[in-house]
Amino acid sequence: MGTPFHNPALAWFVQWFGEELVIGQVRICRRDRAFEMRHVEDWAKPADQLKDVAPEGARETAQFTEEGVFRPLKSAPTLRRGWRIVANSDAELETALNRLYPGAIADLYATLQQPVPITDYREFTTRQSGMYRITTFLTEPDAGAVVRKCCAAEFCLKRRFWDVEGHAPEEPEQKRLIPCLEPCAILLEYARQVVRGMQQEKAGVSEVVAKLQPNSKAEGDEG
Repeated sequence: MGTPFHNPALAWFVQWFGEELVIGQVRICRRDRAFEMRHVEDWAKPADQLKDVAPEGARETAQFTEEGVFRPLKSAPTLRRGWRIVANSDAELETALNRLYPGAIADLYATLQQPVPITDYREFTTRQSGMYRITTFLTEPDAGAVVRKCCAAEFCLKRRFWDVEGHAPEEPEQKRLIPCLEPCAILLEYARQVVRGMQQEKAGVSEVVAKLQPNSKAEGDEG
């Protein structure tokens, strides 16, 4: 038999967070050799009032809001309540957390590198083609306005490590624990809609941003 795979990011994460951790809207607590996970607002509820979900079932929990609306951005502050996950191993903890917040463990581990491996707005958009090529048309101030709206805490809990000129990365106290190392598909789609709005309405970025809401579904987005 081959040597079992060693995941350094997972090994670091399990040792790092201690006895209890809040990540996004999820509280994780050690239970002997296991880990209990709940929505932060359900922590004081008796266990028998919550639905037991297997680690593999966490993806379904993260798919829809309380109202049944699809969540294209898994880091949006709209995670539904009413569930409880018990992970009986490090691997099950990784499975559950990666379904609730895809890539969170790996991205946290990546922030230990110096420099942190980030991709800023301009670098990201210049790689785009097709319908997203127009996102390069935004000036630095206009791109900053898009980022301020789309990445606000009311829409996304991730802490932005990348920047756009005139709009610095976020400080730890501004957001939850999950790092954002590059613009996501939701922001890219939002930037595209803003540019189209500016072109069609002959309006400034502030007018268009005031009308448009982020978190519309983007092709292939997982979080």
